[in-house]
Amino acid sequence: MSETKPDDILEGTTRRVFRYVYRQHDPVGIHDIQRGLGLSSPSLAHYHVSKLMKAGLLKEESEGYTVNKTVFENMIRFKKTALPLQAAYAVFFLAAVILLLTVMRPNFLFSSYVFGVVVAGAGFVISAFETYKAARAPY
Repeated sequence: MSETKPDDILEGTTRRVFRYVYRQHDPVGIHDIQRGLGLSSPSLAHYHVSKLMKAGLLKEESEGYTVNKTVFENMIRFKKTALPLQAAYAVFFLAAVILLLTVMRPNFLFSSYVFGVVVAGAGFVISAFETYKAARAPY
């Protein structure tokens, strides 16, 4: 069996299975997934569920399978998209830098002003990098 790269976990049918389970309010069984997505067999549904469980995106309960909600603790939902929480920090720091460089710019550059711009800029760079890393995670 070939090893699945983390970036390839949520592609194709596996993504469809994850979205189907995610949208359900109650735990779902293999046959529910098969019928709901029109898959050819229960074993195909089980294969994709197993991939998602191995990645930590689904968990098995006594009634069926549910989405592992802890994966989404550090996410912000925007319409139907889940964004990493770090994106909010990046936007905040970027707005701070823009405000400091435009609206709050003094006539003479003081060391405290330069320090503020550098700190806000560093905050933006760090938050943007952490957003990038979180967005590339398999979930």
